[in-house]
Formats: sequence, C-alpha cells, structure tokens
Amino acid sequence: MPVPLVQVEGLRVEFNGDAGRRVRAVRDVDLEVYEGETLGLVGESGCGKSTLGRAMLRVTEPTAGTIRFLGQDITRLRGTVFRRTRADLQMVFQDPFSSLNPRRKVADIIAEPLRRARGADRASAARIVDELLDLVGLGADAGGRRPHEFSGGQRQRIGIARALAPSPRFIVADEPVSALDVSIQAQIINLLSDLARDRGLTMLFISHDLGVVRHVADRVAVMYLGQIIEIADRDSFFAGPAHPYGEALLSSVPTLSRHPGRERIELAGDLPDPADPPAGCLFHTRCRYAVEQCRTTAPELREVQPGRMARCHLPLVPVQKGL
Repeated sequence: MPVPLVQVEGLRVEFNGDAGRRVRAVRDVDLEVYEGETLGLVGESGCGKSTLGRAMLRVTEPTAGTIRFLGQDITRLRGTVFRRTRADLQMVFQDPFSSLNPRRKVADIIAEPLRRARGADRASAARIVDELLDLVGLGADAGGRRPHEFSGGQRQRIGIARALAPSPRFIVADEPVSALDVSIQAQIINLLSDLARDRGLTMLFISHDLGVVRHVADRVAVMYLGQIIEIADRDSFFAGPAHPYGEALLSSVPTLSRHPGRERIELAGDLPDPADPPAGCLFHTRCRYAVEQCRTTAPELREVQPGRMARCHLPLVPVQKGL
C-alpha cells in the first residue's frame, strides 16, 4: 500500500460572510496525498480548492479537523517546532505578480526560507540560490534583479525556486499557470512536472483546467461546494467520471475530435450559496440524474470501485460487489 505523506481528516474552514452568516468554505474533508504522487484538485471557481490547499499548509488556519504530515498531527504546532515542519510544506502561489516582494532582490526572496526555516548561513544560502535559479532556467545573474524586471512566466519560476529553497517534501501549487499567457503555461507545467519527477516531490496541483491536470496528475480529486465528491486515478477519471459533476466538467473540455458518444453537459443554475447550501446532496439542484433520495439524504464519500471513491447515491460506474 502507498504511504500517505499528508493526510487530512474532518478538515473544515469557515468564514464570517455577509449579514453575519457563517460560510463553510471547506466541509469536513478527508483526503490523503501519497508519497511521490501529484494529486490534481479540480472544480469550479469558488468551490473551495484554494482554501483547502492553503489550510493543508496552515497558510489559512482550519476551523476544525486534523492535518498529519508523516503521521504527525501538525494542526496545533506552534513556534519553532512548527517552523521546522513548515520548511517541508511549501506553496507556489497563483499570482506571480503579487506573491513576490517588489522591493527585494530575487536572491533575497529565495534565500529567506533557507535562512528562516533551515538556518542556512549567508554563503551556503547564496550557493543554493544560484543553483536554484539555474534549475528553474533563469541563471544565477537573475539574483541581483528585482521582480518587476521579469515577465510573468519568469516571476513564476522565481516563485517555484523560492518554494524549492528549503528542500520541501510537499508542495501545493495553487493554479500556478492561470495568470500566465497561454504560450508560457506549457513551460511552467513542464518545469513543475520535471521537478516533481527528478526531486521526488509530492504535490497537490490545484487547477480548474482539466487539460493541465491530465498532463501532470497521478490521481484526481473533484471538489464541489467545499466537499470532495470524487477521487480516482487519472486514467479512470478521464475514461469516465463516477460522479455526475465530474462528468459535466469533463464534457466541457474542448477536443479536436469529439469523443464518440460524449455530449456537452450544461449545468443548470449557478453554484449554490455556501452560506445556505441545499439539503441532501449538495449537487442535486444541478444534477440531471437526481431522484428524491438525493434531495433528502446527504451521500457519503464511499468506494465504488477499488481505489475509486464517489459521493453519490447513483454513481455513473458499475459498483463492484462487496464494496
């Protein structure tokens, strides 16, 4: 059995919304990310993907639940103990324009996590910074310049170098190419894929673009209204999702030649208000297969095939007996 590097149980994130209403952005999520894999996390904008990724690193503090890294519950670690663990848990942010301090030189930006988290001295930090800048394709000379002197794609390379600086075990890449020109996106995707393979990184790759996820992920987790509603290996998911929402997402991916028998599925209505979610299955208001049970009873996330889970009363794949 593969070993979970990061495991969350009952993870919940809530915010105060308008008119004093409580918004549950992440709803009691259970999720495992295995050593050496890239797990793609997909779903519509506003479904809670980024909040979940940030909570797994405690960039955003969870309201409830536990986060285990290498079996240790890190949810309540503080101070120096958490800083040491935090070095193993890094993030590549969505916007390379706002995530880098414009007043600092690139070398200082990348060196900061080395000094703060790993206690590196100035000489060793400078050597590692030069190596990282070469690794991400910018060259050591880039260290003496400031972020505004670089293009968006180059800034994202700087962000990747910063994330790699303390030699992390786990990286959350939060929509790392969505703010970039299409012509640059493939370069950054390939860079992340190569780094994950060559350095043995474990990665949560968050994206709304299923085409990108298909290229980088080993497994796919689908999120809707703060819940994980499907988890499957990449090939199984793209051959045919088990959840109707995954089916609708996949049908929207443009292809050069339409898959035989695959129709474009238009979801009815908008994403429900997370402060006032529907009863029963959260997706039933937009699901073309919904029956009365879906309107009254919330489904559990259950195994429908070996290694494949869906939160659905009527999954779209044959449920194997004994599960």
